[in-house]
Amino acid sequence: MVEPTDQAFIDDMLAKGWAQPDEVVVHNGVRVWRDGAAICRPGQEGTPGRLRMLFQPVPEPKTAKNRCHLDINLDGDDKDQLRSRLEGRGARFLYQANQGPHIWYTMADPEGNEFCIG
Repeated sequence: MVEPTDQAFIDDMLAKGWAQPDEVVVHNGVRVWRDGAAICRPGQEGTPGRLRMLFQPVPEPKTAKNRCHLDINLDGDDKDQLRSRLEGRGARFLYQANQGPHIWYTMADPEGNEFCIG
């Protein structure tokens, strides 16, 4: 199920300058992010710890067959500890990035497929 957009969250991101007005559009009478949408299991919308997939564009052109990119929300777990455990299992740290207050690590699995933890 497509997750509904949290209007208060959008207001907060705009008020704090972490998002700009041109990053939001009105769709079916509701403000939504211009780029990106998330899905989760029905009935779990907004529930902490839910399984969730976020879809968003990336600036890089397609360079390989795999275009599915997973973002893993740690729900409060320590991303440095998880990064260390993943590296111990063969993952590689690629870079740290952020958007507003959100910080994540982009990693690659042993086959080079990218994913993010944050």
